This record gives sequence, structure tokens and C-alpha cells, in this order.
Amino acid sequence: MLTREGYNVEHCCQLICDFQSKYNVQVILEPGEAIVLNTGILVSTVLDIVQNSLDIAILDTSATAHMPDVIEMPYRPTLRGALASDKKAYTYRLGGNTCLSGDIIGEYSFDQPLLVGDRLVFEDMAQYTMVKNTTFNGLNLPSIYFLDKSGKMNLLNSFCFDDFKRRL
Repeated sequence: MLTREGYNVEHCCQLICDFQSKYNVQVILEPGEAIVLNTGILVSTVLDIVQNSLDIAILDTSATAHMPDVIEMPYRPTLRGALASDKKAYTYRLGGNTCLSGDIIGEYSFDQPLLVGDRLVFEDMAQYTMVKNTTFNGLNLPSIYFLDKSGKMNLLNSFCFDDFKRRL
């Protein structure tokens, strides 16, 4: 939050100083967001599209397993090329691939209809996706790649069902 563009850092520092003085305590800020803000993407694939009162795109990504802040906070991840529902021509509810009825990432709108096999890119996902994800029902964790300065993708880690079994 402190590292977001336009954030009034001076005002925040003054509030913290005043709080420390008034209550004779030391305030310590958790630096996680400052390190990973606007880093990390989560690439997902559309597995199926189900017609209901609202079209539902089932992804190979799960809110429950891969982006728990969507359910716990609630947090709405930025999706490259998409806007909030009904802002563009085609609106979909994005659902995860677990058995939980609440495994819903959210409703997003797109310029074109989604197709099975389309890749969706969720942005700013490093903060909690990498540290809070789970292998719920044996789902694989997302593979982790590093994009070097030359633009080359380097695989750092990938996961399989055996990783789930070892955690039991």
C-alpha cells in the first residue's frame, strides 16, 4: 500500500509517529507488499464454458487453492484485458476447478467471447498466491517461472500429485 503511486507517505509517517508517541509503542510495518507489489502473474487456461443465467468459464486455476485472498479478503485480482462485469461486450463468471461451490474468482467482461483453451493472465499475484496457496483435493500448485532481463522464461519449480501426497 505504501508503495502505490500517489500514496501520501509523509502523512502516513506522521500518523505512525503520533501513534507511537501517544501510546508509547513501537510500530513495525510488514514489508511484503513493498517487495512484491505489481509482480508475478498467474496464467490460467479456460477448460470449459457453461451456459447458465450468466456464462461461467471454468479455469484450471482455483480461487480456493491458488488465490485464497479472493475468498478471504475479498480481493479482486486484475485480469489483463478484462474489466468488471458488463463493462465490455461479453461477461463471464470465472470459476475454479475444485468441488467447492464457492470457488469463484469473480465476474469479468471481455471484448471477445472466451473460448476453451484461451489463456487468461491475472496480474499482481506474487503477494499471496505464492505463500498462501494449497493443494486442495490434490490440485497441483502453479509452476513458478522467472523472467530474466533478456525476456527468457526460466522454470524454477513445478509441482505434481506426488507433492500433494508428501504433504499428507
